[in-house]
Amino acid sequence: MVEVSEKLDVKQEIPIYDDAIVQKFAIATLLFAILGMFFGVYIAAELAFPVLNFDLPWISFGRLRPLHTNAVIFAFGGNLLFAAVYYSVQRTCRVRLFSDFLSNFTFWGWQLVIVLAAISLPLGYTQGKEYAELEWPIDILIALVWVAFAINFFGTLAIRKEKHIYVANWFYMSLIITVAILHIFNSMVIPVSFMKSYSVYAGLQDAMVQWWYGHNAVGFFLTAGFLGVMYYFMPKQAQRPVYSYRLSIIHFWALIFVYVWAGPHHLLYTALPEWTQTLGMTFSLILLAPSWGGMINGLFTLKGAWDKLRTDPIIKFMFVAVSFYGMSTFEGPMMSIRTVNSLSHYTDWTVGHVHSGALGWVAMISIGALYYMFPRVFGKSKMYSTNLINVHFWMSTIGVVLYIAAMWISGVMQGLMWRAVNPDGTLTYTFAQTVAAMHPYYVIRLLGGIVYLSGMLLMAYNVYKTITMREETVPVKV
Repeated sequence: MVEVSEKLDVKQEIPIYDDAIVQKFAIATLLFAILGMFFGVYIAAELAFPVLNFDLPWISFGRLRPLHTNAVIFAFGGNLLFAAVYYSVQRTCRVRLFSDFLSNFTFWGWQLVIVLAAISLPLGYTQGKEYAELEWPIDILIALVWVAFAINFFGTLAIRKEKHIYVANWFYMSLIITVAILHIFNSMVIPVSFMKSYSVYAGLQDAMVQWWYGHNAVGFFLTAGFLGVMYYFMPKQAQRPVYSYRLSIIHFWALIFVYVWAGPHHLLYTALPEWTQTLGMTFSLILLAPSWGGMINGLFTLKGAWDKLRTDPIIKFMFVAVSFYGMSTFEGPMMSIRTVNSLSHYTDWTVGHVHSGALGWVAMISIGALYYMFPRVFGKSKMYSTNLINVHFWMSTIGVVLYIAAMWISGVMQGLMWRAVNPDGTLTYTFAQTVAAMHPYYVIRLLGGIVYLSGMLLMAYNVYKTITMREETVPVKV
């Protein structure tokens, strides 16, 4: 492992950053991105060709689907957030991380959580809650790791040598605090055995708490955290200041206030009180304003450096990621409107929306951040091949477009077929007919997933060659 110092003015103290921990998290991020996306491709193949489950319960769609979501969100996304936070907070505070012990505890603790999830979910141990399937012993471990992460992060801020707290760190703060609250309260259960528990909430209250958690897991784990990544790594790669620092602060406060109220839009047309449904829908529509403020701030950071879109494939990843962030945060509020929701809910349109955010926004900004970090934390001047990064960009873009376009078309068709009725009031199409009509789009979705996964394998090769390539001199990082 190579530890690299960031050079400051000769009269200033030169902090020795802990880049060894960033190396570990970055490698884990890439590994779990490939594994998580592989499971996604496999279950997409199962939906297109059901024979692929081989009548084995352990690899059925119902068991592999939560494994896929946990792998891509918490293994891939989680490891990336740890890597990005630990990399950037040291540099924005100009100090080493607060505790090497806590850094390593968060790494090995988080990997243990992932391994336990990979074992328990295929065996059928689940609470049956979206993004919160893991049973109570693993939930306790998650909480312990997250508290250690919080102590390490806030401890680093406390000992900082830079008076100002950069905006990315504010987004990281909201990530850490809100995810802790969400996880603890949604995971309140009564254990009845070692791997079985029942929620302390019942019926409608359980659904309400679950989607308060579920939507804000997206809002703070997959949005606020990765906006922090955007606000640090995009200006660094573009070598330009943030377009508007004032707008970034407004974006932060507006987003964290509005987002927490939007969860009820997942429960429209249910037993949830109508006023609560309306509240969720209203705040979802308001959410469009701060979301697009952040998108504009990210895109306009390239003002004066638009030529980099032609020459720098890492900037391409980041630019397209922020564009997808804007598109997804437009689509989400529109889908929360009751009349739109009546068509979209429970259809593949929702799947397309989720993956436009997951593959287009979260994964692409993550890939851009990884390409930025890998050469720097391993003491290299650049990635092994810029051309391979460019090929990876086009594979990712083509893959995500194939995926989401197929799901959008399939979803709208699905919704229209479900609501079609004959003059006598009977349904025009049977359920089997809707499934048959969706099949071609499931095959296209599978193709898009294969292309996207292949791009990640190409990245793994590029990273391996970067880490192992010899350079006559180790470059000084700036």
